[in-house]
Amino acid sequence: MTDAHRSDLQANRRHTDDQPQSTPERARAAAADVTRRTVEAVEANPLGLLVGGLAVGAIAGALIPRSDKEKELLAPVGKRLTEGATAAAAAAKEAGKSELESRGLTADAGRDQVKTLLSGFGKALSTAGAAGAKAAREKATAKDQPQDATV
Repeated sequence: MTDAHRSDLQANRRHTDDQPQSTPERARAAAADVTRRTVEAVEANPLGLLVGGLAVGAIAGALIPRSDKEKELLAPVGKRLTEGATAAAAAAKEAGKSELESRGLTADAGRDQVKTLLSGFGKALSTAGAAGAKAAREKATAKDQPQDATV
């Protein structure tokens, strides 16, 4: 047996000595590995975990029927939440509208800005078209004129 083979065998023995031998030890090692990989994934992308959890919860909520007792107990809560959300949306809309108006950004001002923008765009297109046509005419005129044949 060569020295290279001997060192390979010793390395393999060390590797298998490091591995758990019994089934409970292998299960513990596998569980520890899964836990470590899960923690790494959560640390790397916590927002993904949140979105995934919300999606699973929404699906479960849609698939699992509510009981009569749940409907009875949660109906007032749902009404309060709906009323609160409606009031919050209205307040946010009004606050946003006030802020835009205080900065001079009204619907009329927006329309005026769009008109000005479109007018400027039209003028730019017209100028570019006229310049292109002039350049084409000049090029065509230059081709039609005889060349000086000075030798």
